[in-house]
Amino acid sequence: MKELLKSLKPALYCFIIMTILCGVVYTGVITGAAQLLFPNQANGGVITVTLKDGTQKDYGSALIAQQFTKPEYLIGRPAGITNLSPVSEKQNALVRERTQWWHNLDPENKAAIPIDLVTASGSGVDPGISPAAAEYQVSRIAKARGMGEDQVRSIITKHTTQRLLGFIGEPAVNVLKVNLALDKLI
Repeated sequence: MKELLKSLKPALYCFIIMTILCGVVYTGVITGAAQLLFPNQANGGVITVTLKDGTQKDYGSALIAQQFTKPEYLIGRPAGITNLSPVSEKQNALVRERTQWWHNLDPENKAAIPIDLVTASGSGVDPGISPAAAEYQVSRIAKARGMGEDQVRSIITKHTTQRLLGFIGEPAVNVLKVNLALDKLI
């Protein structure tokens, strides 16, 4: 028994040291670095708007998709199953269903529907859509809001991020920011 306790002592010390290093020190350093270098992202990218009466209201995160389905709003990628094969029958059925939804929402629009409007993103919570997907919706939004199409395009352009360093990633339109701008909240 004494021999067992003697052999467990180094393991216990190792457990305590690793718990302090990995559970406290590492977590503190990473959290501190994130707060220092990327405070908006570290705090969830929450969009807070000061209303006319001086109160503040949180409208959601610029980093996580919000669900919009009304004609007067820019509509993002569908949420849901994201790990289906592009050639699976289930994926094809979802694409057909989503394509029909878009045709029902805007029957006057005869343009090809951009793929990101009928397929979910890898994470299922992508906050952005392609500029082509935003352009597909300009006419509908302008008509529903009684605005000019150029006004809608201007708002979309303002909330479009370009490629990092000119070659990393793809341009993306932040759906929540566009919708808040359309509502004249930001």
